[in-house]
Amino acid sequence: MGLKIDIAAILANHAALAAKASAARAAAVVKADAYGLGAARVAPALYAAGVRDFFVALASEGQAIRSHLPDDARVLVLSGHMDGADLTGLTPVLNSPAQFFRDRTMRPGQPFAIQLDSGMNRLGMEAAEWAALRDEALAARPVLIMSHLACADEPDHPANAAQLATFRAMTDGCGVPRSLAATGGILLGPDYHFDLVRPGIGLYGGMPFAEARPVVRLSLRVIQTREVKAGEMVGYGATWHAARDSRIATVDAGYADGILRSLSSSGAMLYAGDTACPVVGRVSMDLITVDVTDLATVPDELDLICPQQPIDSLADLAGTIGYEILTSLRQRYPRTYL
Repeated sequence: MGLKIDIAAILANHAALAAKASAARAAAVVKADAYGLGAARVAPALYAAGVRDFFVALASEGQAIRSHLPDDARVLVLSGHMDGADLTGLTPVLNSPAQFFRDRTMRPGQPFAIQLDSGMNRLGMEAAEWAALRDEALAARPVLIMSHLACADEPDHPANAAQLATFRAMTDGCGVPRSLAATGGILLGPDYHFDLVRPGIGLYGGMPFAEARPVVRLSLRVIQTREVKAGEMVGYGATWHAARDSRIATVDAGYADGILRSLSSSGAMLYAGDTACPVVGRVSMDLITVDVTDLATVPDELDLICPQQPIDSLADLAGTIGYEILTSLRQRYPRTYL
């Protein structure tokens, strides 16, 4: 059993996205432990490739990577300045007037960024709040003003143009570097790029960056194989019965390892090379059962995430998105960095 993480592919994906926004500086989003793949390994590799701006969700995530990066790397915290957060060496992205005044009182002269709400209604100062605070905030010299697109993975969605117009109206003439685009926004084109782009899921092989190189291979060990007669059940709830005499392999991972239970009876496969082996029965906490009848020889490992079944294909089967597939992977997997 093991999770293989291709650092070279992450760097290639970053370079490809940066090239699409060549007039802007390309940061890297490494929140949620680099989408589950290990920020302490991923962030230094990106730094060595030239990245200097890193985004995390929480101050604790920022502190976890701060010691792995040289002093000239900037680590921006998207949740802003929360009560009790240790922001030493970090740059909070302030989301409200309350955060702004807290930060300027507690961290005078320290770097900060600002997030504006351009229509997503999630994080950031709304237009009226920003209008009231703008002059004072700009006088304090933020390092960045940013917002976030709600529908960037749908290029024709009218919300994209509406948010772009709102962001421009709120920030034109501010004299501060601006950022609107994450992976999807980069793909929308140069109108969305501004001064800094923030590739995230595209670095790790996920949609909407269809050109991304695969980053992850998840191989699961075969613990046992058994012969099952036609009509016999397999797994909890007796939800699957063999339609023919079958050979069933049991592999050593389940929903405790982030393999979603919704993959039960979903059409998900494990792969022996190019040969697909259907998942049968329910995904349980630590085990999955697989129909390997058509294999001449059962290998020691079968692949769940691989070029034949990338993260977004698996996500479609589970009724979710590639982000959840990646960030659900648990630390029980031995990890190999390529």
